[in-house]
Amino acid sequence: MSAPGAALRVLSGIVALARFDRRGFARFEASPDAFLASLAPLIAFPLVGLGLMLANGGGLPAVADLLATLCALLAPPVLSHALAVLWRRQTVWLRYAVAFNWCQWAIPAAAALLVVLAHAAVVLGAPTRPTSYALLAVLATYGLALHGFLVRYGLALAWLPAAAVVVVVNAVTTALVVGPSLLQRLVS
Repeated sequence: MSAPGAALRVLSGIVALARFDRRGFARFEASPDAFLASLAPLIAFPLVGLGLMLANGGGLPAVADLLATLCALLAPPVLSHALAVLWRRQTVWLRYAVAFNWCQWAIPAAAALLVVLAHAAVVLGAPTRPTSYALLAVLATYGLALHGFLVRYGLALAWLPAAAVVVVVNAVTTALVVGPSLLQRLVS
């Protein structure tokens, strides 16, 4: 398939899944190359950010930020694979992981839409702080719902095991990302 054709296929899959249409899974390949392709842009942006931060004298904190970002990006596939093996879903895991990685782009797109809506609400007189909190709550809810949907239909799990995957993956990923800085603050 041509590069533009593949890109359109991925984009249509993201849009479908972001709208909770499980037919979007069919738009993604289940191959190691597809998995690496889905990870590449997620890793490229933080690497460019590291280069910019180092060029501006960021030093060791910039490297620490990159490592935390890499943990946030790589922990979910590793953890979800372990849980897929536990529930004997490893045969469908690769397509799920590819879809999950690509669907990470739906979150900033949803955030942009919510920022526009929140700005309009503030312009029309809504209080800024509660509107901001509501925006964050809606975005977090959407992100968790999308993750749950991807797990439920991508790994073909019932809702309770799917919810367990979402909780475990997010809790462990958060601990891996935030834990070292919290430990450093406690020790210092």
